[in-house]
This record gives sequence, structure tokens and C-alpha cells, in this order.
Amino acid sequence: MTAFRTHGRGHLDGPVVVFGTGLLGASIGLGLRGRGVPVYLSDPSPTNQAVAVDIGAGRPLTELQEQPQLVVVAAPPDVTADVVERALRDYPDAVVVDIASVKAAIQGDLRQRGVDLARYVGTHPMAGREKSGPVAARGELFTSMPWVLCPGEESSGEALQVARSLAGDLGAIVSQFTPDEHDEAVALVSHVPQLMSSLLASRLQGTPLHALSLAGNGLRDTTRIAASDPTLWVQILGGNADKVVTILHGVREDLNRLIGTLEDPLAPGARLDLAQLISEGNAGQARIPGKHGGPPQAYSWLTVLVDDRPGQIARLLTEIGEIGVNVEDLRLDHSSGQNVGMVELSVLPNKHDLLVEALTDRGWRVLQ
Repeated sequence: MTAFRTHGRGHLDGPVVVFGTGLLGASIGLGLRGRGVPVYLSDPSPTNQAVAVDIGAGRPLTELQEQPQLVVVAAPPDVTADVVERALRDYPDAVVVDIASVKAAIQGDLRQRGVDLARYVGTHPMAGREKSGPVAARGELFTSMPWVLCPGEESSGEALQVARSLAGDLGAIVSQFTPDEHDEAVALVSHVPQLMSSLLASRLQGTPLHALSLAGNGLRDTTRIAASDPTLWVQILGGNADKVVTILHGVREDLNRLIGTLEDPLAPGARLDLAQLISEGNAGQARIPGKHGGPPQAYSWLTVLVDDRPGQIARLLTEIGEIGVNVEDLRLDHSSGQNVGMVELSVLPNKHDLLVEALTDRGWRVLQ
């Protein structure tokens, strides 16, 4: 499936035109400007464009005096094909890429219109934040994040190289998929998780606050992305509906199986079936790539209690560094009703006991 996975080759000279100055478009502008590449911006919203210019993501497109090397279409998915077609027509010497989160439908739409796609490459940077708009933009947003290239059969080698250079210049890890492969993959790793999170969070409506006061990291982790923009997700899900529905059919089968088992949890075989369902989840979770995209690796967790006052977490991490243990992951929570925080740390299993003993000796309260 993956033709290559690399930090990219070559560098852009520019100018680069970015259509759309939301979070991703403005972040691309900031990242390229940080490398000295001239960037010009355009957005249907004068306010968004002005903010993006003010934060240094680029200059207004009206100031462009030469043909661009690259045009980046960072428009919403439902208008991406329109903007790509116009960019290919208006800038006959430029490579045009889009960064929409669905690929096959956009490429199919362009092909159906009879657009010459030799200078076009569909791409998708797998990066973002809960916040939106140019004020949330960060030049380092794409550093070490996946950036998928989805060239069509018509895409020229030069166009593909320019698209690869864009991702590489922004520090991303570049992969190449076909549009259908991409849409199948993101349906599973991005689109269905969004739906599962939203469905779970929707059950919280009207829940008494005293019940929600019991919520811990499990609920927060599984509903975090439920705060996403509804308008954007309507477009994403509509553009990839067939791939999402296929996965949801499988989810429905699993839910029906679970409901049937829980309706009579003491029936012969019910406990085994529940254990198998949980074990199947264990097996799937274990396949998610580990740190830096490497193979999955089991880590040991411990919890350190810290006073809820400034500087405590920084002091804890400094002392862990002095002990010589690398923190693989970190989560924060608060003890309900007490002025204390809980820092959950994951470390390599062979460092777990060492860290517990060393932190305890330094006066930290450690839970295992």
C-alpha cells in the first residue's frame, strides 16, 4: 500500500499561494515563511485573511507579481474541487495540491469535469488541533506528523516531487497512497473514531452533574474529539460516506452481539463472549504504532500525586530527568474534591521499579 515513507526530498523556492487561511492553511504559511519561502494568501473571509497576514503567515495575494511555483488549496472539502479547477486555470505554470481530508471524491469530480490533472496532486496532512482558525495556527504543526500524497494516474513526476517537497519542508513524514486506499484508511483511523466519540458524548446530554462529577480520564479521552466542528465533519463524512458505512456495518454487528450477550449475562457462554470482545479490542489496540511510528511496545504506568500549585509538574519532570528515566507518555488528571493533581507516567517496564523507588526517596507520593 505505502509506496514510500520519508521526510521528503528537495525544497521549495516559491512563491507559494495558499487559498484558505484557516488552521491548516495559515500553519502552512507560517511553516514555509519560517524557511524563507515567499507565501501569498487568499481567503473568502477578509477577517481570516487579515489575521493570517498579521501573524506572519504570508502577504495578501493581491501583492503577487510573478507566477507561483505551487498553489495549496486549503478550502473546505465541498468547494475544494472548484478551487483546484480555478487554480489550475489561473496559474498555468504552477503545481496545485489540495489538503482536504477526503481524496477519491474530489479527484473523481475533477476528472469528470475534464480537468487536465497533470499538475495536480491530492494530499492530506494528518495534523490539527481542537482549536480552529488562523489564530490557532502554528508553523510546527506538521512536524513529524503523517502527510499522505495521493497522486492520480495523470499526475506528473514533477508535480509529485513538488508536493513531496511541501510536506518535507514542513517537517512531515510523507507517505503515498492511492485515493481509495487513503479514504479507506482515514475512515477507520479518523472518521469512525469521530463518530464513536460524538455518539458517546451525546449520551451525556441531560446527565445530572453529580453523575458527571465521577468522570475520569476514560470518559475525557474517549470524548475529547467530540468537540470538533460539526460543519466540517458534515462535509468530511459526506465525502467519504461509502467507506465509513462499511466500517459501521461491522460496528453494528459487534454492538448487536454485545447487546445480545448482556441481555442474558448469566447464560452459558456469555462470560466467554464478553471476554472475547474485550480481548479483540486488546489485540486491535496493540497494533497501533508506538512511539515515533515504530512497532507497538508495552509500557508500565505509575501515578504521582502533586500539589495543585504552579511549578510542581515542571519540578517532577526535572527530577525524573535527573534520575535518568525517559517518559514515554504523560497524562494529567485531578483528584475529585481535593487540591491535588495526578500525573500518570508511562516508562519502559525495566525502568518502572527504579523510578518508583527514586521518586519515593525524593518525597513524591507514588501510586502503582
